[in-house]
Amino acid sequence: MAILEVNNLEKHFGSTRVLEDISFDLEQGKALAIIGSSGSGKTTLLRCLNFLETPDQGTISVGGNVIFDAANRRSQTDAEIRKKRLHFGMVFQSFNLFPQYTALKNVTLAKELLARERPDFKANKKAILEEIQQEGLELLTKMGLEQRASHYPSQLSGGQQQRVAIARALALKPDILCFDEPTSALDPELTGEVLRVIRGLVEQKTTMIIVTHEMAFARDVADEVMFMDGGLIVERGPARQVIENPQEERTRQFLAGYTQE
Repeated sequence: MAILEVNNLEKHFGSTRVLEDISFDLEQGKALAIIGSSGSGKTTLLRCLNFLETPDQGTISVGGNVIFDAANRRSQTDAEIRKKRLHFGMVFQSFNLFPQYTALKNVTLAKELLARERPDFKANKKAILEEIQQEGLELLTKMGLEQRASHYPSQLSGGQQQRVAIARALALKPDILCFDEPTSALDPELTGEVLRVIRGLVEQKTTMIIVTHEMAFARDVADEVMFMDGGLIVERGPARQVIENPQEERTRQFLAGYTQE
């Protein structure tokens, strides 16, 4: 069953077409790795899915429901966009943690803010916040950071900060977890710890889209790989097939720049 369906998505910045007629789907519990050179449209696609950018054309459906239609202005109000973002958990390249908050607070903040909109919040404030705190601690434990809950981002390594960012993205229990080059801001020795966490999430059948330049990781961990170039989907298929035996010349040329392990 497809949890995500994207149809005819386009995005322009002025006269530059960054995404052109993007259509794909993603099944529940599967991991899709998106590869391509800088400027190919990978990050813009993720930002459109998370509504950090508004597509100029196309539709996005989650769980069989159209949550965005470029032709329908009512699906693009600020209130609607806030709801739609809950379907997608986003892990950015540069962590984007709040420096004034502890690791635990970074994980729980969004859920606490949403909880305050519940009609029963005032009557059950203490119990609700305690539950959110406990869930946050469980997520940090899952990331191997139970001893770092009270630490601030400046007291954490890059790998630890990225694991906090992953826990934060998981806190709202999104339908799809999106990673935008999650290791690009890390030193090589810290890359492995973040990739191990992502590998664990794949093994737990977390539905994910991973924009990555780690070709061996994409080959060995993702269910499918999608190669983008010039704002287009050039090739998509089983991960090992695309990485080891690409069918399109543009895919072959791109992969020629990487040494396969």
